[in-house]
Amino acid sequence: MARATHAGSHHIATSPRVERLVSLDVFRGLTIAGMILVNNPGSWNYVYPPLAHAEWHGWTPTDLIFPFFLFIMGVAIPLALGRRLARGESRRAIWGHILRRALILFALGLCLNGFPQFDLSRIRIPGVLQRIALCYFFAALIVLKAKVRGQILAALVLLAVYWLLMKLVPVPGYGAGVLEKEGNLAAYLDNVLLHGHLYRPTWDPEGLLSTIPAISTTLFGVVTAHWLTSSRMAREKVLGLIGAGIVGVALGHVTNLWFPINKNLWTSSYAVFTAGMAWLCLAACFWMVEVKGIRRPFVPFLIFGTNAITVFVLSGLVARIMSLVKITRPDGVAISVKAYLYETLFASWAGPWRGSLLFALAYVAFWLAPMGLLYRKRIFLRI
Repeated sequence: MARATHAGSHHIATSPRVERLVSLDVFRGLTIAGMILVNNPGSWNYVYPPLAHAEWHGWTPTDLIFPFFLFIMGVAIPLALGRRLARGESRRAIWGHILRRALILFALGLCLNGFPQFDLSRIRIPGVLQRIALCYFFAALIVLKAKVRGQILAALVLLAVYWLLMKLVPVPGYGAGVLEKEGNLAAYLDNVLLHGHLYRPTWDPEGLLSTIPAISTTLFGVVTAHWLTSSRMAREKVLGLIGAGIVGVALGHVTNLWFPINKNLWTSSYAVFTAGMAWLCLAACFWMVEVKGIRRPFVPFLIFGTNAITVFVLSGLVARIMSLVKITRPDGVAISVKAYLYETLFASWAGPWRGSLLFALAYVAFWLAPMGLLYRKRIFLRI
């Protein structure tokens, strides 16, 4: 049986047989590569539909990327905390680590949003890293405080509470149950509490209220960790992931009839559906990497997955710099370095659409060099 380290009367799964799930690093690396790809087209005017977010309701492959990352982080939380408990760290030290890591992630997100002006009067306060920080913090606290059943219950209760809030709480001037860009409760609260500091003028895809179901996404990953570190046979683990995935995808589509799948609102149906997709993808990674031992083809993703936050932050900073720095073309027109590279190296021969995609692929490949160097030297930058 998997060993459980007790913190008071609570359980955190720590398996002596699972120091690190390589398949999880591969899945994380695939997700980070996807993030870099969709965030860096050569031109935002030429993006193939699968590589763009759904306009509002519905989903595209791009809408799977962020929930996948939160899910993966959730799987890693009990494994990481379990190792700390196994080393004899005190609860106080672990609480301090959780808080410190969340604060650093949140601060990094603010720095990315503010770079390079850092205008505090307009800086976007929510963001990807900020949501990661909040989801990590609350999921980790639940892991420390609750047993597995409590973790499952917390995930489901958060989804139910969010659904009820979005459907039943009236918004001034609009009433209750509005799920459009204008008039939904999440956007209203973001606008009231963070006006002038949002991604859009009146709403933010990583806003405050929609972080509640995002925590559930993370907790689905937490529960998955207990399954993967159990004493079950590998085949049973894979089949369990596939079964959970099928149920999640089906349930997400059923609940979509009443609470539409929507990434910007992180609706409960979206959280369940994307968890289902994550279980299916993790099943594939686990089967190929852990069961079949196929690793060589996945080394590029392993490189990204073992320094995920580092490559995400650095790729974002460099992309911002390339968009800000101007150079003058031979015809005297000043354009950004990014636009110059896109037009000269890709669009000039591949056309605007294929060129935009090739630029994004080249940008992903570019980051394999510095991250590969860190990987070969076994340098893994942790927060």
